[in-house]
Amino acid sequence: MLGKSLSATRWETLRRIVLPGVLGHILTGLRLAIGIVWIVLVPCEMLGVSAGLGYFILDTRDRLAYSELMAVIILIGALGFALDGAARTLHRRWTHGGRND
Repeated sequence: MLGKSLSATRWETLRRIVLPGVLGHILTGLRLAIGIVWIVLVPCEMLGVSAGLGYFILDTRDRLAYSELMAVIILIGALGFALDGAARTLHRRWTHGGRND
């Protein structure tokens, strides 16, 4: 290993070689997890709770407030898009050192 041949300590090897090597994969997993959580969270809020976006969807449907229903659906999409954009920016900033590619 190059770190050993350059007499790097364990901490230097971890900080300079291992973490930069796995950081891209960790951040990609984080981005995928955010998407899956968002997909699962809203339907779960439809089951047996009295608050949340999923509950609000069912409530507006029951009240026949379709304009509010469309607004909350657009809000869910915008929040998901913003969360993905934040994860993408974080990934780009940390894996490419802030360079714009």
